[in-house]
Amino acid sequence: MHQSISPAILYLGTPVVLVSTVNENGSYNLAPMSSAFWLGWRCMLGFEAVSKSPQNLIRTGECVLNLPSDTQVDAVNRLAYLTGSNPVPPGKSKRNYQFEEDKFGASGLTPIGSETVGAARALECPIQLEAKVARVNPVMADGYDYSVHERSAECTLEGIVCIEVRITRVHAHPSILMDGKPNRIDPDRWRPLIMSFQRFYGLGPELFASRLAGIPEEMYRTPDIDRAHFVGA
Repeated sequence: MHQSISPAILYLGTPVVLVSTVNENGSYNLAPMSSAFWLGWRCMLGFEAVSKSPQNLIRTGECVLNLPSDTQVDAVNRLAYLTGSNPVPPGKSKRNYQFEEDKFGASGLTPIGSETVGAARALECPIQLEAKVARVNPVMADGYDYSVHERSAECTLEGIVCIEVRITRVHAHPSILMDGKPNRIDPDRWRPLIMSFQRFYGLGPELFASRLAGIPEEMYRTPDIDRAHFVGA
């Protein structure tokens, strides 16, 4: 029989994303998170609003979503307990976070230029998604008093924020692409790093062929893909 329980978190397992943004002084912030999901060429990102990443996102309107593989857990782990916020927010201070401006240096990853946004890509990550902010959505509005100054150096957002971003460029390492299909990522070759209840995992082999796999991927194509071909769109 099932039991009714009250877990403190419901992080049931999602890919790790390293979000790259630009700080006020032009340096790069790089932060691990796993509260993300994709729909077409859109992504929803969930953050604590006091964190540096959402503040940079709201101020600049752009980012890069770098997806590490399951072999890059050490780089991700080196970013644990680090924040780009100075001073360190009280909630993070209680969890022993420390300020670090050079997050790329701390992780051991290499920043490289992007094509459509100012934020840097992480060279070593097999997938890098350049993105622009489409909408900022306060979450838990019934429990917090929200006030947002979008694209401003002053962000007074509190609680949790969910930011919708539109992908403007997709970069994928050739080693994870399907043979003869340059626009298809091979799920047998792409091994994302998964976080489940604060622990890292990888994917196992395919269990069984899904009937939905019979639907051509092109049937899910959205206008965002054509829009992304125009630089700055």
